[in-house]
Amino acid sequence: MRSPADDLRRWVPLLLEAWRGHRRERRRGPRPPEDRLAPDELREVAAAVERLSAGLTRERRLAGARYLDDERLLGAYLLFYWPVSYLQARGILSELPRRPRTALDLGSGPGPVAFAVLDAGAAEVTAADRSARALAAARALAALAGEPLGTREWSPRKGDLAGLARGRTFDLVTLGHVVNELFLGEGAAARRAQLLGDALRILAPGGSLVVIEPALRETSRALLEVRDRLVEDGVAVRAPCLYRGPCPALARPGDWCHAERAVEPPPLVAEIARRAGLRREAVKMSYLVLAPPGEAWAPPPEGRVFRIVSEPLPSKGRLRYMACGPEGRLGLSLQEKDVSPANRGFEGLLRGDVIRVTDVEPRGDGLRLGSASEVRVLAPAGRPLPHG
Repeated sequence: MRSPADDLRRWVPLLLEAWRGHRRERRRGPRPPEDRLAPDELREVAAAVERLSAGLTRERRLAGARYLDDERLLGAYLLFYWPVSYLQARGILSELPRRPRTALDLGSGPGPVAFAVLDAGAAEVTAADRSARALAAARALAALAGEPLGTREWSPRKGDLAGLARGRTFDLVTLGHVVNELFLGEGAAARRAQLLGDALRILAPGGSLVVIEPALRETSRALLEVRDRLVEDGVAVRAPCLYRGPCPALARPGDWCHAERAVEPPPLVAEIARRAGLRREAVKMSYLVLAPPGEAWAPPPEGRVFRIVSEPLPSKGRLRYMACGPEGRLGLSLQEKDVSPANRGFEGLLRGDVIRVTDVEPRGDGLRLGSASEVRVLAPAGRPLPHG
């Protein structure tokens, strides 16, 4: 079976071809390589990626703006952020309880999430966005790849998801890097929760709503605030949450929750990142997978179960992680002197792994494992959780 990274490799030359086809100025001289950028192209794309990165992460000036209508910024998105969003989506789709057949990608841009859904096995996907230029790029990619992608113009500010759905329901509805750019300012959480509530109502029974956001503290905490509103209204979370109450990561201003997948980026993305002065060593995102209205939370696995929600936190003679489970968010720690065959797996845990631990004792703000403690990985990061 091909991995998401393998599937992405086939898209790189198609992304380059689509980008070159949409450039206003046709390149003169020798034909550029199919799998990488010529020096002048690299300079152009890296400069645009720097603008996008600053406008969407540090300064946030582009959040909510129609930046995909700018040809240079759309090109930067195609060649840099498109592959990253594709990998993010594939990493989350692998957690769904069942493979979707029909899907609607809201705020699709040029379709990284939509094509990820198709590559994950969906038969019918519609990409909906307010940018005609971005949808044209998605259609060009679909033609180059021979993929059955439909497109519709749709503005999230106007809502009307029922009209967009035309009476249909979908196995999957996705919003990739959309919600954080909507309804900025006072009342944003309520309006975003209303939009997601509308999206939940066009899901088929057993379907899923997938929301992907940047792994920034600001955007991650904003997503958790929306999550709490939906949970309070009775919405069940499929992933990543095991805790059913108000998110404990919001208790302290410095905390937030995000996921990380160790995936080596394509050489094209790595080259652009180096030129733009950005680091791209792993795929990071915040996300939610929500169940349709009326569907209950899945029962958790038996025992003391936690999802690892931090990187390893080593200190002198001790290894610690932050973890979140049905009993809340707390620290798990293991002293070097207590390492044993039963708990040795604790040393290699990754953010996102779901584990079961035994024979632990309260210690400070968390739990301490001892030599008799057993650590078992129930679901590696990015895999479905077995339920009780």
